[in-house]
Amino acid sequence: MIYITGDTHIPVDISKLNTKNFPSSKDMTKEDFLIICGDFGGVWDNSKEEKYWLKWLEQKNFTTLFIDGNHENFDMLNSFDEEELFGGKVHKVSEGIYHLIRGYVYEIDGWSFFAFGGASSHDIHLRTEGVNYWKEELPSEEEIKRAYDNLGKSGWNVDYVITHCAPTSVQKIISSGYEENILTDEFENISKRLGFEKWFFGHYHRDIDIDGRFIGVFDKIIKIDSKTK
Repeated sequence: MIYITGDTHIPVDISKLNTKNFPSSKDMTKEDFLIICGDFGGVWDNSKEEKYWLKWLEQKNFTTLFIDGNHENFDMLNSFDEEELFGGKVHKVSEGIYHLIRGYVYEIDGWSFFAFGGASSHDIHLRTEGVNYWKEELPSEEEIKRAYDNLGKSGWNVDYVITHCAPTSVQKIISSGYEENILTDEFENISKRLGFEKWFFGHYHRDIDIDGRFIGVFDKIIKIDSKTK
């Protein structure tokens, strides 16, 4: 089983994953996966509280996968060693918790997922670089090139897309309060070329379905059934 949800902002919104709010987790195993669409928040300051919640997640039946959002400590996140998993590279944060690195196409439980984290902080004027904001929230040229290279290898066709922010045209439908940027524009270009079933994203703190293909997630936990290819 694979489930997808939105931002957890550990510890603020992690309660959505307790057994009361996520009862299906009782029947999951470590061979089942929960994917978080960015702003994980569990790699931030190495505090006691953070360690508590990481341990809490480790003890869940499922394996946690997440992409980065804009509110992550990228110095800490990028300090983890890279490992090969699901046909791409990941950061192993702890037992059963993995960061899906930008630009890879992963094969998970019979499905293909294009994953690319990051977003632009709209409150950047209130933040301090290296303290609660990192310029790495937006992609490098290397990361964008990796994405195009791997999508090319996949024949520009995947089952699902996992991002934090949405393509520019989708973002405009959601809210006028978010400005387009290099990442939303790249996603716009990719969305017009890529074959996919659904595109999941977080960031906007809304559960919203746009035309049945672009799905914004926040509180909802959406199931994707396994299949054999």
